[in-house]
Amino acid sequence: MARNGKVTVVGAGFYGSTTAQRLAEYDIFEEVVLTDIVAGKPEGLALDMNQSRSIEGFETRVNGRTTGLGGEGYEAIADSDIVVITAGLPRKPGMSRMDLIEVNAKIVRQVSENVAKHAPGAVVIVVSNPLDEMTALAQLATGFPKHRVMGQAGMLDTARFTNFVAAKLGVPIASVQTLTLGSHGDTMVPVPSRCTVDGKPLTDLLAADEVEDLVVRTRNGGAEIVGLLKTGSAYYAPSAAAARMARAVIEDSGAVLPVCAWVDGEYGISGVYLGVEAEIGRTGVRKVVETALTDSERASLLGAAEAVRAKQADVQSL
Repeated sequence: MARNGKVTVVGAGFYGSTTAQRLAEYDIFEEVVLTDIVAGKPEGLALDMNQSRSIEGFETRVNGRTTGLGGEGYEAIADSDIVVITAGLPRKPGMSRMDLIEVNAKIVRQVSENVAKHAPGAVVIVVSNPLDEMTALAQLATGFPKHRVMGQAGMLDTARFTNFVAAKLGVPIASVQTLTLGSHGDTMVPVPSRCTVDGKPLTDLLAADEVEDLVVRTRNGGAEIVGLLKTGSAYYAPSAAAARMARAVIEDSGAVLPVCAWVDGEYGISGVYLGVEAEIGRTGVRKVVETALTDSERASLLGAAEAVRAKQADVQSL
């Protein structure tokens, strides 16, 4: 199998380490680098993952490197094709994503500045919360073209919506197609008009109030998991989403995925990072792909854009 490219995952918590493992097990990269500020943690996890290679049958090498607040250790990410930023504090029960903004902004800015220094050609995938704001901050801090910085949100939210629909109807997950746009938070916009089960509109299979219940549960999907775990947040589904985005980049696949991307005129919206469908390839976001929306869905997306725009303006000084 041909392997090419180097991908770095910044942050070796549950989210970051699981993402690194998924990327390694794809067996399409030459190297996966895992970094963290906790001394020895990324090195230990990398050693553990490498020892699984003969069992799982992959050759991709995993390298761990402890980094410092002064930029020590970041030379390990040099020439990375992709950098996935997971660094930051997770939510605790009762916290919103926005409660994390100030502390995580400092972390994401420091990481982004080091990415710009050591991996100036990378495509950056941000997963730190609050997602939309941290994606905007990462672009500002790196100074990268906007198409090379995107956030992971819509893939995760869409996966949650798909799971809830399949469970509600008792059907195979593969038979369900859903979509969410907007922000990764309170102004998330699940799109029922684009949801089907075996090609049949979801609205033909469930009453309006049942669909709305699934929409609300999707919007609160992360908080539901945080409340159950009590000492952490989701990482299996989020890491799967981030890894798939990275795969689309390195394979230059042109896959159309729901991501947090810079919107500049699509849907009549400009100048904001927002959850939309986008064609993903080697240079990051090739283009934003507009989809048909109902009047109410379009109004919700416009509302999400304005809410996110105000918050993204705030991060410039953080």
